[in-house]
Amino acid sequence: MKPFKLVILAACLAAVNAQADDMSANDTETSIQARAQASRAAIQNFAQSLQGELQAAMKAGGPVNAISVCQEQAPAIAASISDIQGWEVARTSLKPRNPGNAADAWERGVLESFEERRAAGEDVAKMEHFEVVENNGAQEFRYMKAIGIPANAPCLACHGTKIAPEVSAKLKALYPDDQAVGYNAGDIRGAFTVRQPM
Repeated sequence: MKPFKLVILAACLAAVNAQADDMSANDTETSIQARAQASRAAIQNFAQSLQGELQAAMKAGGPVNAISVCQEQAPAIAASISDIQGWEVARTSLKPRNPGNAADAWERGVLESFEERRAAGEDVAKMEHFEVVENNGAQEFRYMKAIGIPANAPCLACHGTKIAPEVSAKLKALYPDDQAVGYNAGDIRGAFTVRQPM
């Protein structure tokens, strides 16, 4: 039996998902907005769950300990939310740590536009993009939410310009092709991404 909170969460997300799927030709824009709202809810759940795991790992053993959360727990959290929703929920970046999170062509274009918007002064914390796209002859809804790096963010311990030797050694061991370093506060580290079948 699922824990009570997970059952409630699954029911709430399923209700929002059902709302997004209940569309007609006359309310396409309403449906798109509903899908965007459902994507925001799923990503908020992902971000909060991941942040909680990272904070606990940092307290228990510092940045070296937290690396395993991103390696093991982040994909598990994304898979759980994806299973509940019936969508693909993930993270991506122009400089991925895990090659499996590399951006596809559409995601790369959105991430590049996020960088342009940041350079123009837009608040990274509010940055998102969504649209309906064609994929192999079928339409799908795609959504992305920028992941920024706030000032004094603990993520800089593993993604910044000054990484401790023991952290760097573990990252190199786990991710020999790691690109996700050299960030500063205010940068865009990547984005949460959602794909919903129409």
